[in-house]
Amino acid sequence: MGRERAAEVADAGGLGGAEHPPAQRASEGFTPERANDRKWEAVLARDAGFDGTMVFAVRSTGIYCRPSCPARRPRRHNVVFFPRPEAAEGAGFRACRRCRPKAESTAQARTAWVAEACRRLAAQGEGRLRLADLGAELGLSPHHLQRTFKQLMGITPRQYADAARLGLFRARLRKGSDVTEAVYDAGYGSSSRAYEGAASRLGMTPGTYRKGGQGMRIAYTITESPLGRLLVAATDRGISAVCLGDADAPLEAALRAEYPAAEVRRDDAVMSPWVARVLQRIEGEEPASTLPVDLRATAFQRRVWEELRTIPIGQTRSYGEIARRIGQPTGARAVARACATNPVALVIPCHRVVAGNGGVGGYRWGAERKRRLLAREAAAAPRHEPGRRGHR
Repeated sequence: MGRERAAEVADAGGLGGAEHPPAQRASEGFTPERANDRKWEAVLARDAGFDGTMVFAVRSTGIYCRPSCPARRPRRHNVVFFPRPEAAEGAGFRACRRCRPKAESTAQARTAWVAEACRRLAAQGEGRLRLADLGAELGLSPHHLQRTFKQLMGITPRQYADAARLGLFRARLRKGSDVTEAVYDAGYGSSSRAYEGAASRLGMTPGTYRKGGQGMRIAYTITESPLGRLLVAATDRGISAVCLGDADAPLEAALRAEYPAAEVRRDDAVMSPWVARVLQRIEGEEPASTLPVDLRATAFQRRVWEELRTIPIGQTRSYGEIARRIGQPTGARAVARACATNPVALVIPCHRVVAGNGGVGGYRWGAERKRRLLAREAAAAPRHEPGRRGHR
């Protein structure tokens, strides 16, 4: 096939151009022209985010480039797109010597060294983490390493190392390892460091976690609410579970399954003040002070949950917005998973995160409950605006 004919076929969506499945073509009104318009916009913008996803070739010169190529832009009618360098070369085009489209892109290189940084951080023991040393090993300045790592991962290298160490510590405890053995296997320099760093994240001491919550006391109560049956549970550290459902038995069973060896007891009197404050959330009221929580979470989950608590009553954010706000713009799906695993509904307002297309999005306790909760908060929001009566 000659170069001109191959270019015509590629522009029409052939030569590997089936990058959008039939279902997507039908649902989004997909046409080859529409896809090529998007690619041309990326070429004009020199968008490095498209590097590695396609190349563009110029009929008049016989050269193909990556979208971010710094060379002067050709006329649109001379440009044809290919999904891979091999496809462009198969059509008779040769690689640009300036942008080297067959070489690893900047985005790919960043992803590769961040992955290597993660591997090294996970393997390091207590006291070994120094940003300067890690940067030197990767050929990067500490500032560039810190900034780019956080952009891609959503957390700092230090937070990643702490989370990796905690994950290993948790895994050793679950396998029945002695606490002291687990401490040193996970890279903690001493048992005091392990208790300081892990107890707050495990939601209990390491020994208690190893025993499935044995010796831990959890009080709970279940009451009626505008959204159905409401379970609220707490330890002496703070609220550890807030669940919604249609019946008491499944809510109680789920709580006991989470802490199989803990002392879980129903205590309506002790839990009454906690329940009253949680019910305020359902009624569209914000408690005067932040409710204390006692949660087990990864570093990423904590970062997402902390961001959720900043969303004002009556407002919502999309999963993508939350991902961008925590410095991980491509992490919308990970944000959705963190919302779905939130154990304290209402206290951490995951219901205020909605789909980017305007839909209500998913909710662990049911989409209909989410709609009703958002409607209640929207109606109550004026009371919380400055200058309004009832503002808190």
